This record gives sequence, C-alpha cells and structure tokens, in this order.
Amino acid sequence: MPKRQFKHIPKRSQSVLLILRRIARSPFLYLILAAFLVAVAAALLMNWREYSLSKTNSQPAVFSDSQFFFAVSGPKTCSAANFSVAQESFLEPAAPAYLMSGRTLTSLGFAAESDAKTSERADVEEYIVEQGDTLASLAEKFGISKETIMWVNDLGKNSVLKPGQSLTILPVSGVLHLVKKGDTMSEISSLYKVPSKNILQANNFSDNDPIFPGDLLVIPGAKPPSKPIQYAQITLPQSYFMCPLSSPAHISQGLHSVNAVDLSNGKCGGPVFAAAGGLAQRTGFGQQSGNFVMIGHPNGAVTYYGHLASIAVRAGQSIDQGQIIGYVGHTGHTIPDGAEGCHLHFDVRFATNPFSRYAAGSTIAR
Repeated sequence: MPKRQFKHIPKRSQSVLLILRRIARSPFLYLILAAFLVAVAAALLMNWREYSLSKTNSQPAVFSDSQFFFAVSGPKTCSAANFSVAQESFLEPAAPAYLMSGRTLTSLGFAAESDAKTSERADVEEYIVEQGDTLASLAEKFGISKETIMWVNDLGKNSVLKPGQSLTILPVSGVLHLVKKGDTMSEISSLYKVPSKNILQANNFSDNDPIFPGDLLVIPGAKPPSKPIQYAQITLPQSYFMCPLSSPAHISQGLHSVNAVDLSNGKCGGPVFAAAGGLAQRTGFGQQSGNFVMIGHPNGAVTYYGHLASIAVRAGQSIDQGQIIGYVGHTGHTIPDGAEGCHLHFDVRFATNPFSRYAAGSTIAR
C-alpha cells in the first residue's frame, strides 16, 4: 500500500500495516505455513490409522453376510438347527468340561505318558480305554483310588469299561468341583471338609487368586457331598450363540468330555469370534489347551476357546459378540500335532453346546 494511502489511517495502525506487509513479503512465512500443513496432515493420517486398527482389533466384526447367526441365516447354515435348551442341562460336578486354565488344572488332554504316576502328573488327563482295562487296573496305573475314577466319570460299581471309551483321570485322589456363581474358597473348603490351603496348592493358586463361575477345581482327598450340587440350567435363545469361526466351518470332533466340540474351517491363523458378548474372565496358556480365552456371559453361561495361535483380548475386557478374540492355531496338545492339528476347541458351561448334536464332519456354516 503506498504511503499516500496511509494519510487517513492513525499512525499506530499505519505501523501495524507496514509490519504485516513486510511479513507477507518474507519467504519464511510460506516455509512455516508449509511445515505446519505437513505436520497437521501427518497427525490426521496417524489418527486415522489408529482408528482403523482399533476398529479391526477391538470392535465387533461387521459381517457382509449373516451366515454366522443361526437365527437369521436359514438354510445357508443349518436349516434344521434348533438350539433351544429348555429341557436339557449340562454339568455335573463329576463331569468336567474338556479344557480350561492350566492354573485351575482344567486342561484335560491326552497324557504324554499314560502310565505316569501321581507324583509325575500335574494335569487332569483324558484316557482312552483299551482292551482289558478295568477300574482297578486303571486306579493302579494312575496311582489314584478306584472311587476317584468312578466319581469323576459318573460310573457305578458295576460299570463295564469299553475300548475307546473316554475317561477323565485326576492327578490325585479326590473330586472335581465346578465353581458356580457365588462360590467362595471358604465355602468350597467347608463343603468338602478339605482345608483351603490344600485346595489352593492342588490347583496352583495363591491366596489372592480369584475364582470364577466355570472354573474347575481339583479337591484332593475329598468325596462327593452327600447332597448333590444343583447347577442352574440356562435356557438360551436360538440366536444367542454365533459360529465362532468364519465359513466354511465343520465339526472336526464331536461332543467329547461332556460339553466340548472341535471346530475347523481348514485354516491356521484365521480369526476366532466371540460366540456371544460378555467379559473375558481368563486368558492364558495351558499345557494341554494352549492359548485360551474364557468368556463369562451376562446370562451365566461360560464359553471357552482353546488351542489359539494367539490371543487378541485381555482378562477383564468387555467383549462384544463377533469380536475377534484370537486366531486359530494348534498350541498345547492337538491331534495330530503341528499345522495339521489346527482347530478351535469350543466349550460351553452351564448351558447346552449348540453344536453338541452334530457328528464329526457335519458342516455348520457354509
């Protein structure tokens, strides 16, 4: 602006205008503006990437197809599926679920050495009956009482073992207790008349370790209570659970150890979805189960996901239905070993497993 144009402007304002004009002509101004714009663009890009990752890893999976939800998928999944469990129940204290936390000795599996004695065994095992086995011979073989085998497997004195039959074997003589809502360690100790310290030691627990509904505790030296424990029978709506694997998925092993099935879609490393929303009660690693996640659901049901290649959630985290909680793997003990054994061990406690009625090889999501 020529100086003659300043004559009607106050001197203080004229000085300001002259300073602004000099700044505008300076090349440093444009360098500063360019640097500022680059910094803003970089910050926006970083925030966008973090948001995208959080949506992928922590939010419910958004499916372009409803094939995972049994209630709406119709014949595309299981046209005859009906998962109402109003007249069905699960869980007797002497019939444990297949896998859980290694800390609570619920990782039932196949023993590396079937003739291991009590002092050499720390985990609950699953044993497949062979020709000639009897309760007495198995009690001698595993160094536990015959009654322990009977109690845990719900057998009578006159029960005849059959080759191929699956039996649960405890590491010590005693019983298994399924923790239900409201149970405390002191109450469990009183129920079985076994000191709390003995129970804690048998299950590798410390005094401060919490117990959750769905946990299985070895009660050493105990007998079943005179009055059978009553467990709530949870009725699930037909659409409550979704398939925890992406399609195509099938049953690779049917119902075993009471209420678990193995699922596979032939892929290692694929996502594992939460069958329903809830709270991640436990995550970790067990010798038999490998990497696992256990989720407690608002209605009291508990689901367990084993043999994960890796875990995508943490204990105490709120979980949404369909959220990725881990990835399919073969950690722990699988048959066969290695990549050929990749599958998901899916276990439901306090309710009927929706896949329990299907035999091995059945397709559950196409």
